[in-house]
Amino acid sequence: MTTQTATDRRSPFDLHGKTAVVTGAGRGLGQGVALGLAEAGADLVLLGLPGSQDATQEMVSGLGREVEVLDLDVSDHEAVARVSRAVTSGRQVDILVNNAGIIEREDTVALSPESWNRVVDINLSGLFFLCQHIGRPMVERGHGKIVSIASLLAFQGGIRVVSYAASKHGVAGITKALANEWGPSGVQVNAIAPGYMATDNTTALREDPERSRSILERIPAGRWGTPADVAGAAVFLSSSAADYINGHVLVVDGGWMAR
Repeated sequence: MTTQTATDRRSPFDLHGKTAVVTGAGRGLGQGVALGLAEAGADLVLLGLPGSQDATQEMVSGLGREVEVLDLDVSDHEAVARVSRAVTSGRQVDILVNNAGIIEREDTVALSPESWNRVVDINLSGLFFLCQHIGRPMVERGHGKIVSIASLLAFQGGIRVVSYAASKHGVAGITKALANEWGPSGVQVNAIAPGYMATDNTTALREDPERSRSILERIPAGRWGTPADVAGAAVFLSSSAADYINGHVLVVDGGWMAR
């Protein structure tokens, strides 16, 4: 009778021995995803604005995982290239989670070029160049996972958030394009489209009684989502359980899109 080894019994969701890079992990969804990956066994490199990720670093360390924090403004393309070289030099990055993003609410007729560029530079251009720089060694090696945080506004238009909607439609497009190009090289590129989450980005909506009520009435789950709801999806897409999933935008919305 053959005895099954511990490795053979390992869950397909187990990320021990993997290194994951997460952007914007200081709070909200990014922090939830970072903790979820750490709980699944991954060591982490956190990229974000100076001083923003100290609390997450402590929590990841408390889970017994290795964690490094590097300062990065993802809208700075030169900095993205420089930090990406530092991240990939001397270590194998198995997982990249593009979470960093902003939303600016404004009537479209009043939207300034500065506001438009700020949102697109962070949500779309910075994401693409991180995929390019950190994804290149994955393609060369023949293995890797890229997970980007999109939005329900990758499918819808929203209200007074035209730059955000455009950027998130772009995230879905990049996800599909890279999946087509890099899939044959063993790299899976997917995205998560969170629904209405209880984070800083939705504070204005949650504080508006009428808007909040109309949103909750449409969600079959009857509640706002949490970072933990997104973390599970991120662990799944980062794991070997998702090896045959590529170019997919996974909706995590409590059923919103089903209505």
